[in-house]
Amino acid sequence: MNIYELILDKFKQALAKVGAPEGAQAPLTRSTRPEFGDYQFNGAMALAKVLGQKPRDIAEKIIEAVELDGIASKLEVAGPGFINIHLCSRWLAAQLDSAAQDPRLGIEKEAAKTVVVDYSSPNLAKEMHVGHLRTTIIGDAVVRILEFMGHKVIRQNHMGDWGTQFGMLLAHFSDQLQEQVAETALSDLEDFYRAAKVRFDEEQGFADRARDYVVKLQGGDSQCLKLWQQFVDISIAHSEEVYQKLNVTLKREDIMGESAYNARLPGIVSALKEQGLAVEDQGAQVVFIQELADKEGNPAVYIVQKSGGGYLYSTTDLAAMQYRSFELGADRILILTDARQALHFKQTEIVGRKAGFIREQTSYEHCPFGMMLGSDGKPFKTRTGGTVKLAELLDEAVERASALIAARDSELSADEMSQVAQKVGIGAVKYADLSKNRTTDYMFSWDSMLAFEGNTAPYLQYAYTRVQSIFRKAGVDAASLTAKIQLLESQERALALQLSQFVEAIVQVERDATPHVLCAYLYDLASQFMSFYEACPILKDGVEDDVRNSRLQLAGLTARTLHTGLNLLGIDTLEKM
Repeated sequence: MNIYELILDKFKQALAKVGAPEGAQAPLTRSTRPEFGDYQFNGAMALAKVLGQKPRDIAEKIIEAVELDGIASKLEVAGPGFINIHLCSRWLAAQLDSAAQDPRLGIEKEAAKTVVVDYSSPNLAKEMHVGHLRTTIIGDAVVRILEFMGHKVIRQNHMGDWGTQFGMLLAHFSDQLQEQVAETALSDLEDFYRAAKVRFDEEQGFADRARDYVVKLQGGDSQCLKLWQQFVDISIAHSEEVYQKLNVTLKREDIMGESAYNARLPGIVSALKEQGLAVEDQGAQVVFIQELADKEGNPAVYIVQKSGGGYLYSTTDLAAMQYRSFELGADRILILTDARQALHFKQTEIVGRKAGFIREQTSYEHCPFGMMLGSDGKPFKTRTGGTVKLAELLDEAVERASALIAARDSELSADEMSQVAQKVGIGAVKYADLSKNRTTDYMFSWDSMLAFEGNTAPYLQYAYTRVQSIFRKAGVDAASLTAKIQLLESQERALALQLSQFVEAIVQVERDATPHVLCAYLYDLASQFMSFYEACPILKDGVEDDVRNSRLQLAGLTARTLHTGLNLLGIDTLEKM
């Protein structure tokens, strides 16, 4: 049950009873300190202006009207008109009793929507690098949460598999006639790409030849297409290895690369011209967007076809929008790219909606994220200034985790330590990223992300194993517990309240595509559990059976919530560490 939504609905009903106009603000927040209750309703002040009455008088009337019998033990007016809501401990315990018997921890699925999520999107012909990390793991966490809440999610890996880089490869390849060289090109595509790029940048005439090959490829030349497919297959195989290491749910069938829209592009441009939205300017087809005009009144320029007839990202993104809204039936389209592309997607939505390329009821949500920075505050690079390959970064994370674990006292076997290092290392990299607000840049630090204290994956993974060790010591199977929960101590109640708010964190991530909210929740939960564990003995002699079993039930719920939450983030838990 979503307690926040329940209380909010009760207060909205109360507002109607006291004469509030329809649509009146109903601001409900969690209380920041226990003495102010568990939730706080702050709608009386705004309503006082509308009704011409004192805020405290309005607050008293709302308290009289709100139906929270059996849910709240106390409602009180504080300050200029805040209403503090103290939940009934017995009612709160009953909610957790119900959650303990439910495989979904009491979280109900929502009415299913079709949600298309565009994420990861590496450029093929090159190995994935750290620049692909954020879109891949943020997107995957959002996808997992949407599916958990009952939505039909269509993953779209909009790979860059069409364009100049393939023209470069084809032109370079055409100059390498020996079979042995061809095999080398396909076995080490990264080096081959690098050599082609040098020629593209420095060799006279090579860039023009590369562009000619793009035209041949897009025109359907059979030899070019055959070779292109080989390049694509090798690149995808590299990506799949990274996805497997990262514990990411993307599969080959989720790929919908730029090439998939090639046949649609002429129709997109034609439709824009027919509607008078695209006009010729210096040989190119351009949409002028008055809504995004600069201070001098000059409209934003959105090119959909180059003077030579070639198409751009803008054309492909409009085609993708149309396909996703009409053919896939998307209610929501979420696109995860870095913040530098925010203007492009704003322009795309304006043009797409004007042109009818998206249904009115389909939301188009660009979810931008900041950059991963090195200790120097600049984009994360190798020591020599090169791009950090994602596969190498993940391997290093596992090596570092392995060294840390080997230095700790442990009864684990060599095989178990290897598995722990894998889960801790990969989890640390993912969580360090996911726990930051996606809209901000963040500093990459091995030391902080692999720490066993603070808001890190190792801390949460350790908290989970701590609970598991309690059940091992007790000789009890958590699934067999049937004891009713009793909230006798303040730490028990604080933990119970935190457990009950799991759904609130999930709903916020689902709405805003902000996994850091779930990370913050899980960290607070683990911290609350540690406080509870220290203050409320579970297995100590002298603890009565019903109290012991109630506390075991709280511990079991904590473990299940941590496991579920980390799984939604794509992070593995461990039974031992």
